[in-house]
Amino acid sequence: MTDDPEILHSGRYLRLVERAGWEFATRVHPAVVVLIAWTDDDELLLVEQYREPVARCCIELPAGLVGDQPDAADEPEREAAARELEEETGYRAGHFEELMRCPTSAGMTDECAIFFRASGLERVSEGGGDGSEDITVHRVPRSRVHDWLLGRVAAGDAVDPKIWFALYWSGVAQPDS
Repeated sequence: MTDDPEILHSGRYLRLVERAGWEFATRVHPAVVVLIAWTDDDELLLVEQYREPVARCCIELPAGLVGDQPDAADEPEREAAARELEEETGYRAGHFEELMRCPTSAGMTDECAIFFRASGLERVSEGGGDGSEDITVHRVPRSRVHDWLLGRVAAGDAVDPKIWFALYWSGVAQPDS
């Protein structure tokens, strides 16, 4: 038996493969950078965009694929983090700290998320994504972030669970119930 997966189907961005009896999705660019970014005003930067697989708006941390730009297959992860933060939110960071690498859904995909804390933020544009994205940027005060997120869930939006990880790493305690 070989360690190379058998390709069952291949699309533009994803492949369905099988290895050792497991079917799973793999990306052409399997690493994604995820940004935890707090402004000097103690606001968490979040993005909102419609996601077709779940057919609704999603609240997410700024994030994006590493090496998905033309002629940038060997893009360093920190450069991808800087590019995605500025592209999606309009903020540039003075410093990036890698926090953790982990699978996004180990039973379904080989995708790996690389979490970065971005600090020393400077707003340089409105953000909103590239030409293929329609992103709304949210700056949510630390003191209101839990209630704001729960309000978005109540309104029918999906909230990416990676945000809760960001709150944990940021030392944000859940308010008393």
